[in-house]
Amino acid sequence: MMENKKELLPEQRAEQLKLSQARFEKNMNRHKGLAWDKIQAKLEADAEKLWSLYEMERTGGEPDVVGYDEATGVYIFYDCSAESPKGRRSVCYDHEALESRKEHKPENNAMDMADAMGIEVLSEAEYRELQQLGKFDTKTSSWLKTPADIRKQGGAIFADYRYGHVFVYHNGASSYYAARGFRGLLRV
Repeated sequence: MMENKKELLPEQRAEQLKLSQARFEKNMNRHKGLAWDKIQAKLEADAEKLWSLYEMERTGGEPDVVGYDEATGVYIFYDCSAESPKGRRSVCYDHEALESRKEHKPENNAMDMADAMGIEVLSEAEYRELQQLGKFDTKTSSWLKTPADIRKQGGAIFADYRYGHVFVYHNGASSYYAARGFRGLLRV
C-alpha cells in the first residue's frame, strides 16, 4: 500500500513557486516591505507547507502572503480569490454537522477539508483583515472559525461582503449552499 505523502513532484513544486511569486509581485499592496526570496526559501525548506499551498491553489484559493509575524519568523498566506474558493463550496461546517444530516448530505465539511489540506479556516478577525486588502466574497460567502459556545448550540458563523460592508451571520452548522465555501490560512 502506498503512503499518502504530502509532497509535490519536482515540476509541481517549480510551477507552484513560479505562480506564487507572480501573484506576490502583482499584489505588493498585500505585503508591503516583504521580499519574495525569503518566502521562497522557507517554502523550499518545508515540503509539507508547499504541498498545503498547492492544495489551496488547486481548490481555487489563489493564496498570497498577507503578513509576517516578526516574533515567530512566520509568513502568513490567506486565500485571496475574489470569491470563496470553487473547490471548497457546498460544504457544511464540520464533521459533527455532516453526521447530523439525515439526508442530502454534502460530500464534505469545511473543518475536515482544511485539516486535510494542512491549513486553518479563517477566524472573524482574520476575515476582516483580508477585507482590508480588497473586496472578497461579493457574490459568495465563507464559513469562519466558530466560537465554541455558538457551535455547542448547533450553529456556525460565516461572512461575506455586501453594500460596502463585511457581514457576519449565523446558520445551522449542517447547512450548505452552492455559494458558500471557506477561506484558509497557512503559516510558513
